[in-house]
Amino acid sequence: MQRVIKVHFRTENVTDAANSGQKSILLKHDERRVRRKTLTLDNNDKVLVDLPEVVSLHSGVKLVLEDGSEVTVVAATEPLYAVTARNAVHLSELAWHIGNRHLAAEISADRILILRDHVIKSMLIGLGATVEDIEAPFEPVRGAYHHLDHGHSHHDHDHGHSHHDHH
Repeated sequence: MQRVIKVHFRTENVTDAANSGQKSILLKHDERRVRRKTLTLDNNDKVLVDLPEVVSLHSGVKLVLEDGSEVTVVAATEPLYAVTARNAVHLSELAWHIGNRHLAAEISADRILILRDHVIKSMLIGLGATVEDIEAPFEPVRGAYHHLDHGHSHHDHDHGHSHHDHH
């Protein structure tokens, strides 16, 4: 089994990577947060990720293996809610409520995507949102401190509320 020795966070079009015959791995959102883990590639080869700290991988990231070959990370389709609003201000208010609950969210100008949770769905409908069940790849916004990477290009920090004095 090969080891991942480096992560390239510059991304490319994952459709191009899949069509070119490059190695790839299809992962759900929660599977893309890794430090030490064995992953099974789309061709059933296994690779060992053993990094010094936890990283969050997004679609298009390249995992560099010991032999110099690369594996492209692809976001898997997941059951999501597409949340829409009456207007931009209402969408901002809904985003605030979602963020206040520390939920991962993919935010665009006209909608917010979140993982399905019936309690959150009820809350959003109660706030006047339209909530539609969809299936799509999920690429939530990375955390505010992802740029403080301690040696990685992109990194999500897992800190509690009491620790905000980043150096």
